[in-house]
Amino acid sequence: MNNVLYLISNYIEVFLLVLTRTTSLFIISPIFGRRNMSNMVKIGLGFMIALIITPALDEIPQIRDMHFLAYMGIIIKEFAVGLILGFITYITFSALYIAGQIIDMQIGFGMVNVFDHQSNIQVPVIANLYTVIATLMFLSMNGHHMIISSIFYSYKIIPIGSFIMSERLLGDIIRIFADAFVIGFKIAAPVIATIFITDVVLGILARTIPQMNVFVVGMPLKIIIGMFTLVLSVAAFSIIMEVMAEGMYRDLETVIKDMVKR
Repeated sequence: MNNVLYLISNYIEVFLLVLTRTTSLFIISPIFGRRNMSNMVKIGLGFMIALIITPALDEIPQIRDMHFLAYMGIIIKEFAVGLILGFITYITFSALYIAGQIIDMQIGFGMVNVFDHQSNIQVPVIANLYTVIATLMFLSMNGHHMIISSIFYSYKIIPIGSFIMSERLLGDIIRIFADAFVIGFKIAAPVIATIFITDVVLGILARTIPQMNVFVVGMPLKIIIGMFTLVLSVAAFSIIMEVMAEGMYRDLETVIKDMVKR
């Protein structure tokens, strides 16, 4: 306890900067930033990580005699670093939301929404299901350790106050965002294909048997076939999550390197 008090009293300015970066990441991260997680837990976790990082910093800036406005400028930079890192993890999970929303539209659940406690908004059923499954698998794969380790790694590459907004950074964020859409379409591809085949078969039946009401038969048939395909595709979900987690960590490393001068 005495060591903690000594650290805070002697490096309070640096400690607050570290706390800003860690806490801003937890605000937007899909794992630590959930709305149903207490704000005290988020702040406490950021506080503990900041206590670990501060004495281990390779470069401790001399900011005790720094002007207040200059210090506030560094705080904004540190907040931006954490926010960008958290946003990258959020984009990774948004691919699953995109896939779920596409599937909902294909099988006829487009008008059905459920309440998501993470974002406090109404979300499609399958999108919410995918998000829950992905979160559980991500935690079982120690994905939250990846996020925390990225904070430690960021201090090796981005010393306090050295953040810059570069064209490379903006380009990579746009690329990661575009990749999320591509991954979302790939995850939804099996259901899209089966529903397309179902529509073709229903169209042929409507031509051959004009007495059959395609709209009455088609809606429940699409739901049954879509859900069956969904159950079969869930078996490969662990592989998908491994690939996405590895891609997320690579993207975090890339973005961290983009935030400093080369």
